[in-house]
Amino acid sequence: MTDDTTIIPFRQPGSVIDPLTEIARDGARRMLMAALKAEADGFVARFSEDLLADGRQRVVRHGAGPERVIQTGIGPIEVRRQKVRDRATDLPVEAKIRFASNILPKWARRSKSLDALLPALYLRGVSTGDFQEALSAILGADAPNLSPGVIARLTAGWQEEYDRWQGRDLSARRYVYIWADGVYLQARMEPEAECILVIIGATPEGRKELLGFHVGIRESAQSWRELLIDIKARGLAIAPEVAVGDGALGFWKAIDEVFPGTRHQRCWFHKISNVLNKFPKSMAPAVTSDLQDIHHAETKAAALAAIKVFTEKYGVKYAPAVACLAKDAETMLTFFHCPAEHWDHLRTSNPVESVFATVRHRTVRTKGALSQKTVKLMVFTLVQAASRTWRRLNGANQLPRVIEGVKFTDGVAKTDPAKISAA
Repeated sequence: MTDDTTIIPFRQPGSVIDPLTEIARDGARRMLMAALKAEADGFVARFSEDLLADGRQRVVRHGAGPERVIQTGIGPIEVRRQKVRDRATDLPVEAKIRFASNILPKWARRSKSLDALLPALYLRGVSTGDFQEALSAILGADAPNLSPGVIARLTAGWQEEYDRWQGRDLSARRYVYIWADGVYLQARMEPEAECILVIIGATPEGRKELLGFHVGIRESAQSWRELLIDIKARGLAIAPEVAVGDGALGFWKAIDEVFPGTRHQRCWFHKISNVLNKFPKSMAPAVTSDLQDIHHAETKAAALAAIKVFTEKYGVKYAPAVACLAKDAETMLTFFHCPAEHWDHLRTSNPVESVFATVRHRTVRTKGALSQKTVKLMVFTLVQAASRTWRRLNGANQLPRVIEGVKFTDGVAKTDPAKISAA
């Protein structure tokens, strides 16, 4: 009689058996090991001509260190750190050639993407005590490098990174456009309505970077002045060409004092919201369409004509709404004096708004559970992580022309009369 009993492997309750994930982890481990070996081989090759007195190569491969587990986005991966040896015996220790992996730093236990994920999870409402449970599906049940104690110690690393970033030299930097906005901190804050002030800058290459980060009072020009003066004191000598922000900010008074040559562009996202608040909700679709006719116009003249139509249409019955639109009309249309490729970026301060969406969700969830210092560090870490995926500016090739001072009319450079007449 044959025994056809099937052996069922034991697994912990609640664990997930996923062959596809296991295959992915194994493939990632193989690729990582290959990359680490290639990195070590490349380092040794750089010193291939350095020979000892007896003709042997001075720098050689020296095996691998003990196996250790790295926590990654697809779970734990076992790796061995590659070792390189300097065989010279007549040199002091500090003069010997040492190998340090850029891929796998000596004391690394988590991938950098996970370190960015942790503050993001916290800001989304997951407490530090629940991190292991929340991540167990992808990191395995044990997750040895993500215990509550380890996660709590990460805040020290966030503080070091924040201090290093705040002290960086900006003398070699240039920002063509900047976006400014603030988010109120609802968690365990003092009654002065403190908020985080953020400035994002666009480089001449078209990349967006976090430029300024400060805890202050949103309506206070003094708080914005402190932030802008700090940026200027660290070497940012050339004023941005255009600043984009909400019309209610004390930012505008401050930037006129610190960078008086910067032109203003009021955010259409905020303006539309402010105008709609002065209409019945039932009229929102029609009013929104009329406002889009203004900021999506092809020329400044067409936009001004659309503002006139809006005024005639709603001025009698909804005078406050028309006044709200009219008071910032000129600064709402500054983008027409910039390359047309940049209009989508300049019409709104959404680069800051989109980052803060998660922050607002978290500060509401905590109900006073966070200190100001904790919120500041986590928001900073989250913004830094988000900055790696920020969309580059369209028409980056136009930015050098903006820097050179080329004038644009309705998005077209004045130096090209043929294109202006065609427009």
